[in-house]
Amino acid sequence: MQVKDNTFLITGAASGLGAATAERLVAAGGRVVLCDLSEAVETHAETLGEAARAVRGDVTSADDIQAAVYAAVALGGERGLAGVVHCAGVVSVAKLLDREGNPADLEAYARTVQINLVGTFNVMRLASAAMAGNAAGEDGERGVIINTASVAAFDGQVGQCAYSASKAGVVGMSLPAARELSRHGIRVMAIAPGVFETPMMGDIPEDAVAALSAAVPFPKRLGRPDEFARLAEQIVTNPMLNGEVIRLDGGIRMQ
Repeated sequence: MQVKDNTFLITGAASGLGAATAERLVAAGGRVVLCDLSEAVETHAETLGEAARAVRGDVTSADDIQAAVYAAVALGGERGLAGVVHCAGVVSVAKLLDREGNPADLEAYARTVQINLVGTFNVMRLASAAMAGNAAGEDGERGVIINTASVAAFDGQVGQCAYSASKAGVVGMSLPAARELSRHGIRVMAIAPGVFETPMMGDIPEDAVAALSAAVPFPKRLGRPDEFARLAEQIVTNPMLNGEVIRLDGGIRMQ
């Protein structure tokens, strides 16, 4: 599959990894539908020009994501929706027991899992239904789904029970989804980023950011959103990448 002249749905596209991916795919000649809860997604789509459309939406809503998928199919014309890069998600930190021995809030845990894991499943199921109707390309390919996991899925830190579990679920879905959707010519991949320069990092103190950067073997810095976007583009164009999770982390292993 090529990026040029194909249409992609990108969630979490108002900023960070999703915004960078949208920019890269448009620069490569693709068209994009940007989906995000933030009104900033509309501004970002405007900056990308005629190749981009914005849809405000919640990834946990069937109606919102169906609307985004319909918009991408319409933008794609005869080619329909070629691929999805699902970047929407939240970071949460909460210990099972706080310093006074009080248990963690159950609703907060459920919210993290709902957005990061159930939201991913919601996007996959609706996007794959649209892509299954595409005309088959080379090797019978009809589409590609790229989800965003995290290194926390493998080596989560203290306080990351909810976040790590939700991202481990994304990892766990990758292979069975790829096996199931293979009959439709749809590939499924996941990227597990390490620590990246995104708005989520904006609330972290500078000394903590410095410590995280120092913990990366090489290069000793936070990842850049365009480096995530470059990998997403490579996955789109390389048909043998399927059913796998790729760590994009500079070799960091969280402690």
